[in-house]
Amino acid sequence: MKSICFLAQFPPPMHGLSKAVETLYNSRLKEKYHFSKIDITNNKRIFKSLIDLWKCRSDVVYFTPSQTRGGNLRDLVFLKIISWRNKKCIVHIHGGYYRQLIDYNVPSWQRKMNYQAVKRLAGGIVLGHSLHEIFEGMLPDDKIFVCPNCVDDAFIAPSVDDKLAKMKNGGALHILYLSNFIESKGYKEILELARMAAERGDSDKFVFHFAGKFFDPAEETYFKKHTEGLRNVVFHGVVGGQDKVDLLNQCHIFSLLSRYPNEGQPISILEAMGNGMAVITTDHAGIPEIASYDNGFTCSKKCIDVNEIYSYLLNCYDNREQLAKVCELNYREVKAKYTEKQYIDNMDKIFSTL
Repeated sequence: MKSICFLAQFPPPMHGLSKAVETLYNSRLKEKYHFSKIDITNNKRIFKSLIDLWKCRSDVVYFTPSQTRGGNLRDLVFLKIISWRNKKCIVHIHGGYYRQLIDYNVPSWQRKMNYQAVKRLAGGIVLGHSLHEIFEGMLPDDKIFVCPNCVDDAFIAPSVDDKLAKMKNGGALHILYLSNFIESKGYKEILELARMAAERGDSDKFVFHFAGKFFDPAEETYFKKHTEGLRNVVFHGVVGGQDKVDLLNQCHIFSLLSRYPNEGQPISILEAMGNGMAVITTDHAGIPEIASYDNGFTCSKKCIDVNEIYSYLLNCYDNREQLAKVCELNYREVKAKYTEKQYIDNMDKIFSTL
């Protein structure tokens, strides 16, 4: 049995990368390969991680690198040890910023070291064909693999028929923001939409749900200040398990107006689609491959017009049949392309080539 060591970030905290790693690590592939792990989430344990990597006896190292300047320096040390130990390594980029980082935002010597390290890899994995350029010119095409994200089985609705039938009968539309509270993820624009609905007397038409974690106290202060007196806003905090399932089932439209530099292919969008929601998003990073105008409403990340988005919401409210068609399309698309099984099968094919 071939052995694979996961040099990766595991939850907590829970985010797109750590969730994808956890899903793969706990998958049925454990029966085909011998999995071990070195959790690099906590940088305070860097020396232990280095020692564990040096002692690693696995045939292949599966590595999820950082997309920050400092994190990249750490990763170069990891990659050097892997090279010294003469082990095969495959890197899985869970975002879209790596190439931008090393080409334009690090010193020339650091850039050169990255190019040298990548050329020694057995392969590189990106989330979509539009992100293929991350490794272009660094790896040959046959070593660049595409593996889209997936929705865990627990967070795909068994059916959306009842949900869409109830929505078509009337009542308020429920709009969801489910992500960490980072300004470049677009939560402030969603708050502005909630304020507009309240000022225009549309609070009975739209209910805005927010769920996620605050990392910056200033963001939390901003959120609390701008939701005071808004009865059409519901804050859920960090959700998981059945609470998350219930929230996904309750909402009809999902919004992630991301310009987040490290964005790749947000699992939250796929989760929303897998629960019969229309999607309001941007043309940023790998998002257009999973969500475009057919899936809801897409705006340029360079020009987000909340008035235009609000007009779309009003159109959704007035045209329930049309909205239901979009929601059903999204649900079928996730079932056809982005299930846990398909993700695991794709990764199995990649591992098999090594």
